[in-house]
Amino acid sequence: MAQAINNWQMDQKADLNAPKEQVKYISTFKALSGYMRAHRLTFAGFILCTLIAITAELLQPYLVKIAIDDNLLAGRGDYRGLLIICGIYMGLSAASFLFSYLQHNLLQQAGQSIVASIRQRLFEHIARLPMSYFDRVPSGSLITHVSSDTEAINQFFNQVVLSLFRDGLTLLFILALMFELDPQLTLYCLILVPLIAAIAIAFRSFMRNTYQMARTRLSRLVSFVAENLSGMHLIQVFHQQEEQRRQFRERNDSYFRANVREIRTNVVFNRTFEILNNIAIAVIVWLGGRAVLGAELEFGVLYAFITYIRMFFQPINTITQQWNTLQSATVAISRVWSIFAIRPEIDDKPQAQSVEPQSVQGRIDFDGVAFGYGDGKPVIEGLDLHIRPGERIGIVGATGAGKSSLISLLCRFYDVREGSIRIDGRDVRDMRQQELHRIVGLVQQEPYLYAGTVLDNVRMFDPAVSREEAIRACRFVGADAIIERMEAGYDTRLSERGSGLSAGERQLISFARILVFQPKILILDEATANLDSHTEQLIQHALQLVSVGRTTLVIAHRLSTIMGADRILVMSRGQIVEQGAHQELLDADGHYAELHRHAQGRQRAQHGAGAAIG
Repeated sequence: MAQAINNWQMDQKADLNAPKEQVKYISTFKALSGYMRAHRLTFAGFILCTLIAITAELLQPYLVKIAIDDNLLAGRGDYRGLLIICGIYMGLSAASFLFSYLQHNLLQQAGQSIVASIRQRLFEHIARLPMSYFDRVPSGSLITHVSSDTEAINQFFNQVVLSLFRDGLTLLFILALMFELDPQLTLYCLILVPLIAAIAIAFRSFMRNTYQMARTRLSRLVSFVAENLSGMHLIQVFHQQEEQRRQFRERNDSYFRANVREIRTNVVFNRTFEILNNIAIAVIVWLGGRAVLGAELEFGVLYAFITYIRMFFQPINTITQQWNTLQSATVAISRVWSIFAIRPEIDDKPQAQSVEPQSVQGRIDFDGVAFGYGDGKPVIEGLDLHIRPGERIGIVGATGAGKSSLISLLCRFYDVREGSIRIDGRDVRDMRQQELHRIVGLVQQEPYLYAGTVLDNVRMFDPAVSREEAIRACRFVGADAIIERMEAGYDTRLSERGSGLSAGERQLISFARILVFQPKILILDEATANLDSHTEQLIQHALQLVSVGRTTLVIAHRLSTIMGADRILVMSRGQIVEQGAHQELLDADGHYAELHRHAQGRQRAQHGAGAAIG
């Protein structure tokens, strides 16, 4: 168990490095430019509000300078002028507050809309990816993409964009006002700019590495938790709680250390800027104070200059702090866009023609089919199989014989390497996937039920399927009696995966789900493997009814499930080694007869154990 989860973690590590291999470094602004253009009017309003808010805020110290130099120290006693200045000051404060509020709201409106669009597009794109992608990428990694990565993009708008525009424009305006007040003092202050740039460059690489480390360890932690929750029954059955607790503690401690390192880096960086700010103020007080005492500089100018110096370092510090968030957004953009860059291996051809499901007869032809997973060796090679419309086929064989692969190819979860699979003479690759999956209905061994009502799960949230149709399908398979005993009947809400229902009850609901959509080809992939004998009889009876007029393929370990099939296929190492009716295969005394003897031996052993217990 532990080794299996470690293998998942290795896959997760490979996925974390995927953006470096699949896409080049993506500029955050370039990647988001298309989304931002759709909200250009909102962004224009944001910029306008930012300009007004900054202007209103920065004019306030200048007003105080006027009040000091032109009124208080001049000894004019102009109370009316002071009152006017106070009124203008209050008006500027109110304008700064109002337009700051508007700029935040406009940016939030555009940013949240863009992030919601990206999240929606990402979810839809993941749903179109091939089964081979989910074979190699753990669900925890995808959860990180949909949640954490999109949240990092959200912070890009909340923090980075806001800081770049607001604080960048604030710096320019402050410099203009400082040069207006005293160019010489301004030049003294600008001596510190190269030092600030050197510190920012020195910290930049270190901060990026620190953040990426924390980001990677968080992703691994989330992936580990998601996988443990999915496999909790195995962990408890094999008493792996202590081992998983140890592995979680290792990952949690690793993430904790990365976070502490990131916080320490930020604290050192922030304190360094505070020291520079205080040094600059001390220098200005010394130089400006001497100039005031020598009557070379007005006191109001010195006051305004000190105020602007304090304000000057604040946006520099804020912009530099956003480097961490910008790195977060850049990494997130690269990860998300690397998924967008993955083209579905299974996709509809542009020239794919529409197929009317009602017109399908159900003939299936496998012609020289060869298939293997990824670049691995073939699991099916040179297979030929022809199934008549309405024929009921049973498929048996040892684990790894290629039974489920055969079904996956028919459903076009994967494409063949060689040969073709045709339904009524039409290659499945020339069909639209949506129509193919309406033609071919699949009931798997482990049915998946979604959080929602029983009715929702039967009709798969499709409003086109009426309540009456769903109930009729449930009655047809014998699920109606089980559902009616539930607290709210068909409106009973189920939790994720249908917990609280037995395996047989979940299977009956999934069987009714397939019947609602009336497929012309019906596939049962070990669909009765987890059912008790009574529930299996219900399924067998329903199967006899629904098989009429439908081509049916049944994969089974229990030979009793397919003994009545028109034809039974025995597979071994990707080949059909025997085929025929039940009695014909027994008389041939080959692979099927051997499987039958093993099945009878197991049944006698079970009956003997039951009698001993009794």
